[in-house]
Amino acid sequence: MTDKLTGLAKYSVIVADSGEIDKLRALGAQDCTTNPSLILRAASQPQYAPLIEKAVAWAKAHESDPARRNDLLIDKLAVTFGSELLRIVPGYVSTEVDARLSFDSAATIARAERIVGLYREAGMDTSRILIKVAATWEGVQAAAELTRRGIKCNLTLIFSLAQAVACAEAGVFLISPFVGRITDWYKAHGTVGATPEEDPGVCSVREIYSYYKSFGYKTVVMGASFRNIGQILALAGCDRLTISPALIEELRAAQGDVPRALVAGGPAPQKLELDEPRFRWRMNDDAMACEKLAEGIRQFARDTEKLIALVGPKEA
Repeated sequence: MTDKLTGLAKYSVIVADSGEIDKLRALGAQDCTTNPSLILRAASQPQYAPLIEKAVAWAKAHESDPARRNDLLIDKLAVTFGSELLRIVPGYVSTEVDARLSFDSAATIARAERIVGLYREAGMDTSRILIKVAATWEGVQAAAELTRRGIKCNLTLIFSLAQAVACAEAGVFLISPFVGRITDWYKAHGTVGATPEEDPGVCSVREIYSYYKSFGYKTVVMGASFRNIGQILALAGCDRLTISPALIEELRAAQGDVPRALVAGGPAPQKLELDEPRFRWRMNDDAMACEKLAEGIRQFARDTEKLIALVGPKEA
């Protein structure tokens, strides 16, 4: 009998959901994802002060305008942490574009290209970078263009099949459906799954996985935002699973067999035809997806602003 993390890794690539370098070293994950909230948490810890000071000094040397300098700083800070993470994991590191640009395709493209350029200047292998973008309509269009330019994207804050289908049609590399946040919404509205298999967040990822495999989409499905290991194990077989350090350790401590839960095959679902009006209507008609997408963008934007307040140069 082996631990459940090892059993899970037979079917799904394990991705660490963390920006904390010290924790990542002990996890043995293949890939790593970060976001403004995770970077903020890491930046609040004293052991990372040298990395922050280096990024601040660099931003001050390269931009005199305070507003533009702060934007440059958060990109440089994300790349500074991401570069350290690339030295630990053998696979991909996801780095998020400023969430405040979630409804501006052109600005998202420009910032994504700057982030990739900063990684290149740092001597990093940019083929291992995934640019994270919120899956708004504008974010999907930006990701489609970035993909055409050879930049791989991770479309985040996925709460609906409509978002997932739009991403797949755009040819993006990977999507991150948010299991736990979906479950949180349904719990708040009085719906609780009796088993992990009936969990609303788990069911959403299973629907997306089945749809992708039925129609042969190459976009990777990476379950994210887990609240417990039951949700994770109910998605064994999903292409990738991004898991917090605490839940990775819980899986490692648990003993037992892990059966594969997701497999390709079964009856083909109805094909979903989407353009911008249809996409916006389906999102508007899905209260959970609409609310959680907006809430997620607001949270990441607030944490970006907190990060600037914490580490940004104070003088004009």
